[in-house]
Amino acid sequence: MATISENLQQLHQRLTSACKAANRPVQSVTLLAVSKTFAAAAVREAHAAGERRFGENYVQEGLDKIEQLADLRSQLEWHLIGPLQSNKTRAVAEAFDWVHSVDRLKIAQRLAEQRPAWLPPLQVCLQVNISGESSKSGCSVAELPALARAVAALPRLKLRGLMAIPEPAADFEAQRQPHRALARLMAELNSTQDLALDTLSMGMSADLEAAIAEGATLVRVGTAIFGGR
Repeated sequence: MATISENLQQLHQRLTSACKAANRPVQSVTLLAVSKTFAAAAVREAHAAGERRFGENYVQEGLDKIEQLADLRSQLEWHLIGPLQSNKTRAVAEAFDWVHSVDRLKIAQRLAEQRPAWLPPLQVCLQVNISGESSKSGCSVAELPALARAVAALPRLKLRGLMAIPEPAADFEAQRQPHRALARLMAELNSTQDLALDTLSMGMSADLEAAIAEGATLVRVGTAIFGGR
């Protein structure tokens, strides 16, 4: 069985190939290692292999790992990428560096109020339900402009961009479509709302090539690094 370090080596080769195919510089795409359900020891191993950004889906699991890896805190960047309920915002505002899953104003307001003044602004992305699935989190495309305007005005937060988890698609061209739609939405927000969004959090183990082809700046990869769950 391959080690985490070997998996990361292969993944970085895959990212390099995807960037070349899309005529993009490799440094324009950031890897977020999704460590949900894996122990703190796996994060420590990935960090030893050169990774510093880690994504967690579940608030309590993420908080536990942040605590267990407190000795590495200044070297790690913690991203919450899963759903966030209002009763968990304080813990997230105090412990995480990024939240990708802001999908309503109430959550953003609570994060802004609860972000400690001595920490840098919390970096946030708005999650968009780009495929319109009833089972998925995320604001609708119609709600997005007003939400972006309101969140961008909040203190202690820095609105960075958009995130989406499209429904799985069978082939490369079908995979590209929702990523293209999300990239278009960010471009529209930047031109019509006078925002300077720079982050497209899209693409996972199965579709990162399609996401990079459509402008992803941050890809969220777990299985290809840590193995099956």
